[in-house]
Amino acid sequence: MELYLRGSSVLRAEWRLFRAVREPSNQHARCFCSSSTETDPIETHKRKLVLWFSHLPQEEKQFGGYFTPETMHVDPLILETLPEERRAHLSLPGQAAAPPSPSVTVEQLFEGVGAQERGLNVLLYGAVGTGKSTVVRKLVLDWCAGTSLTQFRLVVPFSCEDLSRLGRACSLRDLVGRKYLHLKKTPLLSGEGSQARDVLFLFNGMEKMKLDFRIGSNELCSDPNEPQPSGAVVVNLLRKYLLPEASVLVTTRLSALDRIPKKYVSRYAQICGFRDPERQRAYFTSRLLQQSREANQGEGPGPGLDREAQALIQLLYLNLQRESQLAAACFLPSYCWLTCATLHFLHFTDAGAPIRTLTGIYTSFLRLNFGGEVLHVGPGSESPQEQQNSLMLHVVRTVGKMAFDGVSKKRTSFLEEELEQWVGGTTKTDEELQQLAVFRTDVLDFFLVPCVASGAADPDEEKRYVFAVPAMQEYLAALYVVLGENKTALEKVTKQVSEAIGQAGEDVNALFNILSKFIPLRIFAIFNLLKLFPRLFERVSNLSKGHIARTLAEEMFRTEDSFNEDVLDQVEQSLLGVHGPQPRHRDDRKALELYPIFMGGLLHYGNRVLLQQLGCNIKSTTVSQITHTLRKYLVREISKQQPPEELMDLLVLLYEFQNPRLTAEVISSVRTVRLSNVRMTPLKCFVLNSVLDCAPPSFLLDTLDLSSCHLTRNLLKMLWPAFKHTQHLNLQFNSLGPDSCVLLRDLLLDPDSSIRSLQLCDNPLLESGASCLLEALSGNHSLQKLSLMHTGLGDRGALELAGMLHKHTRLQELNVAYNNIGDNAALTLVDACREHPSIHTVHLYLNPLSDGGKQSLYVRGGDAAGAVARHVKVLASVTEGADLSEDWHPILTVIRENASSWERGRVRDQLQVFLKDLEWGRRQQSSFLKRLHFLRVERGIRETLRMLDKDMPPAK
Repeated sequence: MELYLRGSSVLRAEWRLFRAVREPSNQHARCFCSSSTETDPIETHKRKLVLWFSHLPQEEKQFGGYFTPETMHVDPLILETLPEERRAHLSLPGQAAAPPSPSVTVEQLFEGVGAQERGLNVLLYGAVGTGKSTVVRKLVLDWCAGTSLTQFRLVVPFSCEDLSRLGRACSLRDLVGRKYLHLKKTPLLSGEGSQARDVLFLFNGMEKMKLDFRIGSNELCSDPNEPQPSGAVVVNLLRKYLLPEASVLVTTRLSALDRIPKKYVSRYAQICGFRDPERQRAYFTSRLLQQSREANQGEGPGPGLDREAQALIQLLYLNLQRESQLAAACFLPSYCWLTCATLHFLHFTDAGAPIRTLTGIYTSFLRLNFGGEVLHVGPGSESPQEQQNSLMLHVVRTVGKMAFDGVSKKRTSFLEEELEQWVGGTTKTDEELQQLAVFRTDVLDFFLVPCVASGAADPDEEKRYVFAVPAMQEYLAALYVVLGENKTALEKVTKQVSEAIGQAGEDVNALFNILSKFIPLRIFAIFNLLKLFPRLFERVSNLSKGHIARTLAEEMFRTEDSFNEDVLDQVEQSLLGVHGPQPRHRDDRKALELYPIFMGGLLHYGNRVLLQQLGCNIKSTTVSQITHTLRKYLVREISKQQPPEELMDLLVLLYEFQNPRLTAEVISSVRTVRLSNVRMTPLKCFVLNSVLDCAPPSFLLDTLDLSSCHLTRNLLKMLWPAFKHTQHLNLQFNSLGPDSCVLLRDLLLDPDSSIRSLQLCDNPLLESGASCLLEALSGNHSLQKLSLMHTGLGDRGALELAGMLHKHTRLQELNVAYNNIGDNAALTLVDACREHPSIHTVHLYLNPLSDGGKQSLYVRGGDAAGAVARHVKVLASVTEGADLSEDWHPILTVIRENASSWERGRVRDQLQVFLKDLEWGRRQQSSFLKRLHFLRVERGIRETLRMLDKDMPPAK
């Protein structure tokens, strides 16, 4: 299949041409433009169309203005079909059948139109989300630029949704003049001669209009000045009775394909979306690379983001080539948009971008595809009640109910019989059957696609369906619960009885209040009991809202999900795939941890506004009741020690809420945030900052553990606000280089910094980085413990540290173990620590110290006769001369915990030295108990050596 992807350079040239037309560069050009361009209504029409059709929807603006129509368009596959074959080529997403005919462009469908007496009627149809509106927008912009449809002097686009709401009759010329004032007097629409041959009418979204081609409903009319209903104008244009020389392009969904009789259609064309991975890759490239380049321009030159975008595209392409479930979903360009939006959210979030949430992306996605739509039963149904039925609300009550059942049972695939049960229900009338057929064609095939794994594993296995994007199941299930559709039988009956009795009670009370004036009997007071039932319903309703909060908390803190990866990594894996050996047997029971997070995100005000536009109303009182109950559960659970991945999920939940008051009350009860081994990304850093920023200014974390989190210099810069809320900061095992020390130095010098303990073990800071970091000692007044173990200090770094210690008077503990420090530098450092007013412990083990050097360190660290020198505990080995060091256990614990990540040969050599020291010390002991103690320590070291020899991580 041929790929029609226009180069961005051509489109930029077109855009410069538009700007040149709209903004002349000098006075002479202004005079020329005023005499020719402004007086020509066609040129005015083109300029205005460029302004209107270049406007991006709100869903695109949330990405910070990175995208424009000229940079993100990829032509979908379009196939021409014969009238009798127009339904034969319809295929479900994911089916990779070969196209029966070569691909065409819209311009090719109108070839030869000038040689015919009558214009052409072209019907372009496709499923929801295949890109019909995008093709129309690009087609109009290309015509304005003069690169497409050049055989037409005038293109008049209309929105059928807009036309369907016109209340009064008007003629064709009035209709055009009403929408485009500058075309009100154009002779091309006068109907005289064959001038209309140069006109193309474009009607987008014909399914929004109920066209009736019966003569009895819409009479024939050939006068463009005769007032008619908007539907009659469109019908007569298609009949070729009104302006027969004009051509017409109509776009519609599959469900409305037969609304126009085939005798009125010259050519059929099906828009098939992105059937092949190459088109999908072109779409991803046009968006993700454009995002990274714009971000680089904003931050300064640097290919980092561009390389990351290239890597993302490569992983996506590999996943698409494997015929994964993602490839089945990206058959529809709408799901390509959702994929790019999610990846943009996961990888390109920064503090300068607009606030976005994952729930907001999915809500915007639904509004983009189903915004303002209602259910239509058929051409004969015009009742106001049917016009008020929200399509999205019907989706929630059917597809959402099925999604909720799947989430409750940990199932992600469904049989065809189950679809009939959940979506069809007890359908009986012809109108309901017709409505169901439209719903299945336009909506059900949009959300559900055949499961790729079921057919590949076993050809005889019954066909199963899954949601096109796994997270969509969890979103619809959450929406089903938050909207209160998951009611028990008691709640449903209580509501109906309450409404009935409440209405009757008002009437009865009014009647007996009048009668009591004449017959003052106290028995009439019994009817006041009728008022109790609505109050009872209110109590039951409040219990229901509390049940929603309990459900959210229970799903959030499931014990079986404690060892899963954090939810953001799960979302990324669902898009980029899991690379490595795949399981032999498919497991339909999966972790659905986005479900409670979506429930929280749907309570956010911004999402509720978008849902209200979709006909799904979540009341503020409901949100208040759910939030009030949820607060107690979250405070109780967060006070417990949670696994790092679960804690990260909780932070994401609070971020999705976007409720600063609730977040502040929950986070105020937290004193320790341990995220060790969580792969931190820009988004996770932004989430952590946003949550901690809701806390009161005086709030301080006791410990923030970010060890083994893959932190980089850029991530450290993003986490700067979070560090200000921390007293004990753990940044071990993050591969932070010398360039990161500049940020850490500035952090320690910040007057608002409250850091008491800074752990930088196993980061390659080197001498240059340590030198930069030590500059902060003179201006910092809070640091008490500094750990620089295995950071590459060397002798020079240790000597520089010794010379800087006197500038910081509050330091109490210093760890410079495993830094290749020799005897002389170690002795100098210990002497400086003895002269320091507060340092009481120095770690120097795993350094190449001689036996004499170790003995000198212990002597230097002991009590001295001078008044200035102090006692300093020196941890250099598991022995102190012939005695066992009282600190042997912490030394071995540190070695055992880190041996798997350190240089094994060097650790093995140091452990062998420890063994020799222990064997010599044991032989010097006369006490049997002391010898046993030495043997116990030797046994632990030998066990660690055996673990290293087997290349296994040591057991704790």
